[in-house]
Amino acid sequence: MSEFKPEVTLREITKENLRDILRLKVAPNQEQFVAPNAVSIAEAHFAPETAWFRAIYAGDVPVGFLMLEDDVVQQQYFLWRFMIDERYQGRGYGRKALELFFEHVKTRPGATVVDTSCVPAEGGPGPFYEKMGFVYTGEKEGDELCMRREL
Repeated sequence: MSEFKPEVTLREITKENLRDILRLKVAPNQEQFVAPNAVSIAEAHFAPETAWFRAIYAGDVPVGFLMLEDDVVQQQYFLWRFMIDERYQGRGYGRKALELFFEHVKTRPGATVVDTSCVPAEGGPGPFYEKMGFVYTGEKEGDELCMRREL
């Protein structure tokens, strides 16, 4: 008998679930790769025209967070933030959440690719992003390497 896998969904962050989302954390050795969710949510509120952000749930349990830079004017779409709480990594939730994210981006005007960037370091998200179809573009943004995925 196979192990039960709860459905992964992307949900709006509300005053009812905000504290749960703020409590989510990556492993200590991953903290250099992604800002805390409180910082991401604050940044989103100062960029309401381009920030689209959601909590990642497995069933009714919040397990992560993601944020899209949604620039419909330039028709550019960027995976701005992505994290899965350390307690829930390795269960396929991140993979499913990004599949849902890609489906959302496909609904945006002129969306044919989605970009992201990551710090090239041991334990970083680069290998995971590659498994999800991102490829390195050869460009850099600060000390991060740029990646792109066709939709």
